[in-house]
Amino acid sequence: MAFSDEDLAALAAEEEIEIETRAASGVTHRTTIWVVVDAGTVYVRSVKGDRGRWYLEAVSDPEVVIHVDGRRLPARAVSAPDPLNVEACSAALRTKYRADPALRTMLRENTLPTTLRLEAA
Repeated sequence: MAFSDEDLAALAAEEEIEIETRAASGVTHRTTIWVVVDAGTVYVRSVKGDRGRWYLEAVSDPEVVIHVDGRRLPARAVSAPDPLNVEACSAALRTKYRADPALRTMLRENTLPTTLRLEAA
């Protein structure tokens, strides 16, 4: 299922969103993360690599919720570590966050395999 054009525009415009994930115990967590949209595909990546709590929880239970523009959007996190998705995400990050000094941390070798696509649920 795809996000609506309105949702994609909101995601593309937001500097940061919150992702809501669920631990194995059932406890939910909200984490502020960067998000990019490339050709209608929504990408996120863990700045902490595979040690990031939200990332580990999203991989374990891919049914997540993203909060953007005051709205709650159910989504599914899909692992996307292949070269095409990694480069699409990286290029979109370089464009959207080019002036942010933290950008380089999102392009480190250890973060690339944590690229996820978010699909509307």
